[in-house]
Amino acid sequence: MSMPIFEAGSDPGANFGELLRRVGLSPFGSVSVDHELVIPHATTCVAMRCKDGVVMAGDRRATSGNLISHRSMEKVVQADEFSGVAIAGAAGPAMEMIKLFQLQLEHYEKVEGQTLSLEGKANQLSSFVRSNLPAAMQGLVVVPIFAGFDFHTNSGRLWDYDVTGGRYEEKDFVATGSGMLHASTVMRMSWRRELSTDDAVKLCARALWEASDADSATGGPDSMRGIYPVIASITKQGWSSVTDETSAKIYSEIATEVGAR
Repeated sequence: MSMPIFEAGSDPGANFGELLRRVGLSPFGSVSVDHELVIPHATTCVAMRCKDGVVMAGDRRATSGNLISHRSMEKVVQADEFSGVAIAGAAGPAMEMIKLFQLQLEHYEKVEGQTLSLEGKANQLSSFVRSNLPAAMQGLVVVPIFAGFDFHTNSGRLWDYDVTGGRYEEKDFVATGSGMLHASTVMRMSWRRELSTDDAVKLCARALWEASDADSATGGPDSMRGIYPVIASITKQGWSSVTDETSAKIYSEIATEVGAR
């Protein structure tokens, strides 16, 4: 086989998957993602450590290109009693991945008679992300955040991932999705190691507010429809979701503060 030569407008550049497809050597055969096919994507999620554990939050908007495809998507999901997953990326594969991950954790507990360690759970999720790599090469990228309470260290821990399944433990906070830059900036300015759970909840809410203000794909609070970002804390007492009533109060305070600037 001779060295392929591409015209300037069709050069795949550093995209190895696209190179294989264009020379007919793609392991996925003729399957490709049509550039006209618009796939619903989940957007911004955040997580941070606090004094008593971790807090996770995610907006509710799913977008298909420039359209809002879903206004009340649940992007922060309980994995088991002491851990949770937040997702950003292609919505369909992400939801399927979470369901399989939940089933895997439940299966392990029933077979072994004990729960998997928090780090073991992070490793399991890493393998799920890695198995999605062929789909990610076609544009169906899923990038989750995993967090939970670790009884071995008596503290909250959190991890983020790349598309190859690489996992990276973060010591303070993490954000993913299209609004991650704006959300992480807010957290970087205000996060402190001894934050209480309530203060961490408010900071996550503020981070998503600022992300939605600057990123069109990130949904902010929708008081007219009663739709608010999903926020949950994980401590030694387990998973606890913030109610819509509490979220409404928090966002009302944020709106009042922002309006007074």
